[in-house]
Amino acid sequence: MGALCQPARWQGNMSQEDFMNKDECILLDADDNVIGHCSKKKAHIFRELAPRGILHRAFSVFLFDSEGRLLLQKRADDKVTFRAVWTNTCCSHPLFGFSPTEVDTPEDVKNGTVRGVKRAAVRKLEQELGIPPSEVDPERFKFLTRLHYWAADVVTHGKNSPWGEHEIDYILFYQLKEGETLTIKPNPEEVDDIKWVTKSALVSELANSEAKDKNGSKLIWSPWFRIIVQRFLAPLWWADLQHTLSSNQFVDGKIHRFDCTSEHFGGAGKAGAWLNKLSTAQKEESK
Repeated sequence: MGALCQPARWQGNMSQEDFMNKDECILLDADDNVIGHCSKKKAHIFRELAPRGILHRAFSVFLFDSEGRLLLQKRADDKVTFRAVWTNTCCSHPLFGFSPTEVDTPEDVKNGTVRGVKRAAVRKLEQELGIPPSEVDPERFKFLTRLHYWAADVVTHGKNSPWGEHEIDYILFYQLKEGETLTIKPNPEEVDDIKWVTKSALVSELANSEAKDKNGSKLIWSPWFRIIVQRFLAPLWWADLQHTLSSNQFVDGKIHRFDCTSEHFGGAGKAGAWLNKLSTAQKEESK
């Protein structure tokens, strides 16, 4: 299984390229079974023989304050993939080779514990946003479901972009208690900006193609976040946040599959619509 290593903490001496080569993503089959591992760089390269890169495990943290506002981040311009886009609080990857492990088993998913993904979330909240691990209780993460999507990074890297995402994404919710605060010191190599938003403000910004940030730059959204908001977050999960956090209504054990919008098709692998067709076919087979 390879040598175990301790989490790499950002000390200002590791570049984004360093992390792309050093970090080992957890590789999956379409049913979220672990089949291996490879460098983050290799997993994210889109090419003719791997038009959507290599499917790997990811997580997305949605951190809410006690008033129910969601913390968003703008990914740094130094990021290799999907740079300078707004997205949810933290989206990254559990990694192979860490101790304690960040690799969850099918049983972990079935019983909802997913402690590996939660450990990875705590690690990345510190690395990206400077939130001390002592201020985050892993047991308070609410694991809802999994989303399988892909997107070529053609908006920021051009139509022949060699970069993209292809992930099964574990959705984690976390809300601060009344009077609870977090230390937030964004890492400039990871995050350009942050802001807290209400649901109505976020929906309005996503609907406004001319919306700009506080510096006058046009708001660009990560492809996965836009669809998550439109299909799941706004109409379902955030409609009654307390109910979502206190019940298991949206804890379904499923893998929801979707292509991102057509503006994220293409790339070096010239990939087109796929998961929407696959999802439709699977639904027909299950009837």
